[in-house]
Amino acid sequence: MYVLHICHSYYPPFLDCARQYAALFQGSPYKVVTVYLTGKPDAEVERGSASDEVIFLGYSSKQVRGLKLGAIAKIRQLVNSRDFAFCIAHRAKPTYVALLATNLPVVSVHHNYDDYGRFSRRILVNLYRKRLLMLCVSDSVRDQMRQHLKHWPAEQIQTLYNRIDVDAVKQSLLPRQEARQMLDIDDDTYVIANVGRLHRDKDQATLLRGFAQALPQLPANTLLLILGKGPLEQDLKALANRLGVANQVRFVGQVPDARRYFRAFDLFVLSSDHEPFGMVLLEAMAAELPIICSDSGGGVEVVRAFAPLFTLGSVEELSRELVNSVDYKIDNKIQLASDILIHSFSDEAARIRFFELIDRAWIHNKTLPPRVLR
Repeated sequence: MYVLHICHSYYPPFLDCARQYAALFQGSPYKVVTVYLTGKPDAEVERGSASDEVIFLGYSSKQVRGLKLGAIAKIRQLVNSRDFAFCIAHRAKPTYVALLATNLPVVSVHHNYDDYGRFSRRILVNLYRKRLLMLCVSDSVRDQMRQHLKHWPAEQIQTLYNRIDVDAVKQSLLPRQEARQMLDIDDDTYVIANVGRLHRDKDQATLLRGFAQALPQLPANTLLLILGKGPLEQDLKALANRLGVANQVRFVGQVPDARRYFRAFDLFVLSSDHEPFGMVLLEAMAAELPIICSDSGGGVEVVRAFAPLFTLGSVEELSRELVNSVDYKIDNKIQLASDILIHSFSDEAARIRFFELIDRAWIHNKTLPPRVLR
């Protein structure tokens, strides 16, 4: 038996999303065939997909707009060649392709808000509701989707959190001294880090303002390290200058496989506005870092049991938490975070949860696959 796994693309972070879902079937009777609608064949992507077979359709983003007839025809041909039990499709477009190209039950995975906010987007999924199970990366995304699809049973719109291969991520981490050497950070520097695209949704502007306000009470050798690129880079650098903290802030730019360097940090801050989930939080937990997080979106669900939260956009609250973090005794919190990572956000935890959700959906709606083989 095969599982058809359709992804729009493999650019970050979606290659890792593909890996997460293929990993659910390791040790099971199923073989996973992952199909990327866009993107050229790439051996590294093929290895990173963790699938039994990877197919690159090679379309451009422009070519899969509209009805996506070419992609539908190729998926239909593929389905006719194998004994597929069901399909997993990431995001709206691959879900449409799966529904129109096959008669398979479809597990539709959603990583962002507002996927079905528009009426036109709801038409097709409403027509095919009886063979759909919607999985959202956080309760925050799930609750919004339930509002957009109000007549759907709750059993068909559920949460399956993002996750990591905890052992693999831990093994990939560079030792603290080596990571600091690679990033050109002195041993005695106190490092506050933020990793993410330089975009309004990540709200690094509030982080800069909170840092500037807290700086007089932070260690003299404190550095704010911002990893990532994006459209607001120049605006954020100008803001750092206006705040008088440019010498204490370093914009590192895009760092390939940035999570390898997390042990170079002393504190991790996520300042995002309506983050659907926040994979970097799991990576920070794997590196055993103390974390401060905004109270917006799915990130709260990851860290609320052990990390201080600040009101989204509140410079004063963030500043206070930055100061408090310096002397805060974190050993018990780090252990709690490690336990939560294993029990809620690991591949093993997700595998158990996934099959439970499949079973529950089947009990409610018998057009979905019956008690999927483990």
